[in-house]
Amino acid sequence: MKALVYTGTQELVYREEKNPTEVEGESILKVHASGICGSDMHAYHGKDERRIPPLILGHEVSGEIQNGKFKGKDVVLNPLITCGKCEYCTKGREHLCPTRIILGMSKPIERQGVFAEFVSTPDKNIYEIPKGLDKNDAPVAEPTAVSLHAVLIGEESLKKPLSECRTLVQGGGAIGLLCGLILSKIKGNNNITLSDPNKLRLKECSKYLDAKFVGPDNKEIQSNSFDIVFDTVGLEISRQQAIDVVKPGGSIIHIGLTQPAGTFNFRKMTLQEVTVIGTYCYTNKDFEQTLKILANKDIGPLDWIEFRDLKNGGDAFKQIHDGTCVAPKIILLP
Repeated sequence: MKALVYTGTQELVYREEKNPTEVEGESILKVHASGICGSDMHAYHGKDERRIPPLILGHEVSGEIQNGKFKGKDVVLNPLITCGKCEYCTKGREHLCPTRIILGMSKPIERQGVFAEFVSTPDKNIYEIPKGLDKNDAPVAEPTAVSLHAVLIGEESLKKPLSECRTLVQGGGAIGLLCGLILSKIKGNNNITLSDPNKLRLKECSKYLDAKFVGPDNKEIQSNSFDIVFDTVGLEISRQQAIDVVKPGGSIIHIGLTQPAGTFNFRKMTLQEVTVIGTYCYTNKDFEQTLKILANKDIGPLDWIEFRDLKNGGDAFKQIHDGTCVAPKIILLP
């Protein structure tokens, strides 16, 4: 099969790889479409110790099952593979499973990813694509589930409805845009500010979301002025801004993880009772709800997706790296 292989820092090669072999309890997926995630970009930059080259990256995917009980079905995958038996899995918090792995990762065990013509997946991670969701758009279910999970956690942390909150979303990539769309179109929040240093990206996001669009240093973003902040970037500087601008008693929802460490104003967090919550992936329930949201078009059309050929995936990665690609989501087609 042909695959886009991560071979080293900022190096991707489109080449021939071995087809996945059939394994009991798993099915072979012929890939329809696969999305580039921020975590794939971290690996591309050589900054993800869980993704070691050579490796086929990617975990956002749709396709047609080639064998087993789902043979012939058009499906989307939940790429988070868990044990199903631990205290977290049995209580509906599968994403916290201590032995979790995800497609397109090297550790704790290697699972080849979806930037290929075929991939193997556990049967329990297969979901039929619902009517109303195009098979080539379906990979966006994964980042939408990430965003939904973050919004729901943020909602639980507050003392008032999201619809009454002044909200800051840091970052205009897929997760930032999707958080904004869920907040606006599902939660009724009409006081959203989205910040990003890339003016072209802000202009692109403004086509799809009703919000204020500003740079991170804009005077619109002032100290103690936001009820809730969604940090989809995860830089030390974005965390510092988040704790500065959040109101006393407000919440910071930390989603991005570009820089895993750095200084933070714990004094304000403590004295002003600011809630800081990290979010990771989503539960199975979140993923199922996401498919309904997308099928019903509850967050509007998905015309902000840009499609590229898998064989040209290396160029897409480079353009995202350079900041010359402003589309919130790139999906690769084999």
